[in-house]
Amino acid sequence: MNVITGGPAFPFTEFQKDGAKVSAYGMTLRDYLAAKAMAAYLVAANGNPPEPETTAECAYFMADAMLAERNK
Repeated sequence: MNVITGGPAFPFTEFQKDGAKVSAYGMTLRDYLAAKAMAAYLVAANGNPPEPETTAECAYFMADAMLAERNK
């Protein structure tokens, strides 16, 4: 399965005093969107959250849908 990640969520490139280039990528946009969706999903659960696996599955389902819409 080829998962579209959206690339890095917060990439940056830094040049050090000696001229060295350092790049950092951190989490993917897919992970960032899933984290936001998970937070909203847990708030909507109103103190009665489902199993963690279900929560994660729903969060990534929403993230994948957002990335698909973004790529149209």
